[in-house]
Amino acid sequence: MKNTIFRTITALTVSGALLTSACSSSEPPSGPMAGAVWVSDQWANAADAGMAAVFGSIANTGAREVRIVGGSSPQAGTVEIHEVVADGSGAKTMRQKDGGLTIPAGETRELIPGGDHLMLMDLTEPLLPGADVEVTLRFGDGSTLPVTAQVRDFAGGNEEYAPDVHHDHDDGHHHG
Repeated sequence: MKNTIFRTITALTVSGALLTSACSSSEPPSGPMAGAVWVSDQWANAADAGMAAVFGSIANTGAREVRIVGGSSPQAGTVEIHEVVADGSGAKTMRQKDGGLTIPAGETRELIPGGDHLMLMDLTEPLLPGADVEVTLRFGDGSTLPVTAQVRDFAGGNEEYAPDVHHDHDDGHHHG
């Protein structure tokens, strides 16, 4: 119910922003990135401790690309964007995705097991099947979007985790 109300409010906000923009100029809407994003079918894998992944569809309904650079959750120490890549031997490795997740205007990106996904690191409590996990997505322009994902049983995509300990870029983490 809360997610339906949130989607309705988001849709009304985006519609209002588009109308205001269309009436005032011929430029594309320049509102916050988060206002153009629609998240659906979101879920997280159950985990007792450590890490858990969040999957779903992220649609960009706006006229310009959006970029998710990270996030936060009261149930995790850190939220990162991860990708799964195959090495030369065909083994799959999960790692932090450089530059975040970019979604072109009018397109949808699927967060899936074995592909791009959100990673909840350093869980602060067990994520039990049937419970909800709260995640706030953070975009490249600083805007944020709260998302609630249902926790489900899921064994994982059989990949190894390779933390990148020498990032040369600002990962956008803001603590406060």
